[in-house]
Amino acid sequence: MKNLTRKRVLVTGGAGFVGSHLCERLVARGDDVLCVDNYFTGRKDNIAHLLGLPNFEAMRHDVTVPLSVEVDEIYNLACPASPVHYQDDPVQTTRTSVLGALNMLELARRLKAKVLQASTSEVYGDPTVHPQTEDYRGNVSTIGPRACYDEGKRCAETLFFDFHRQSGVRIKVARIFNTYGPRMHPDDGRVVSNFILQALRGEDITLYGDGQQTRSFCFVDDLVEGLLRLMDSPDAVTGPINLGNTHEIRVRELAEEVLGLTGSASTLVFRPLPQDDPMQRCPDITRARATLGWEPRVSLREGLSRTVAYFRRLLEQGADVPAG
Repeated sequence: MKNLTRKRVLVTGGAGFVGSHLCERLVARGDDVLCVDNYFTGRKDNIAHLLGLPNFEAMRHDVTVPLSVEVDEIYNLACPASPVHYQDDPVQTTRTSVLGALNMLELARRLKAKVLQASTSEVYGDPTVHPQTEDYRGNVSTIGPRACYDEGKRCAETLFFDFHRQSGVRIKVARIFNTYGPRMHPDDGRVVSNFILQALRGEDITLYGDGQQTRSFCFVDDLVEGLLRLMDSPDAVTGPINLGNTHEIRVRELAEEVLGLTGSASTLVFRPLPQDDPMQRCPDITRARATLGWEPRVSLREGLSRTVAYFRRLLEQGADVPAG
């Protein structure tokens, strides 16, 4: 029987960590999915199990170059999201955030398609308000080493709302907080993947500062559910909407949790705190609860256990996992 609700969906950055999980969910519900990625941080292994399915297609393409396809919905996830990767080529990071958003908005305007921007909690910078609500305007350096990502994403949000006001483009803006889970890039420099790999190898676990800075971590399955609900919400719901976990934990406590789950004898070592690294980051998700009926369901222990199992499997298979 033909699926009368089947949509044609474009996912930029679809071979990345979050993008591959999103593609998987869209394919499972019967949509025709076009995954676009330039494979700078995305990996073919992340989508290998989808290649060959009749409603999935992958295309190598850089979103800084205009794209002409026919789709009903666009999820714009293309951009390196970890400091290690987005600081590798900061000018290209800004291009990807700004030109990528501009190209997807132009495409959405032409097609009269809905378009969702994967924004970030980094738009809040090193916040002076805690937890962060969507109305908080942020505390962001325009000239620091993280600015290419922070300001690129802020500019992308500006473009989205200007296209909405000026041209009536149907937009959705999600501000994504720290997300983790299987398919995280092994050398992305984020604390979850760093701690797990260091623990599994028996290496020292590296903490920056005194380890008392706090973060909140959202499992990738929960995040993808939030993205889907936001895209499927009425057109009047534009966002921005915070998507993240409200359970706050100190970075040192996270390291100790990883040590317990892996059974590792690694020791904790401390290094200087990087420039502009925020001391607190935690979302207020009141708007997501009220508007989308969404909140995280996966506990930190369960999510970390599943992520540990993923990285343990990579190491056992002899995958090319960079040393910490």
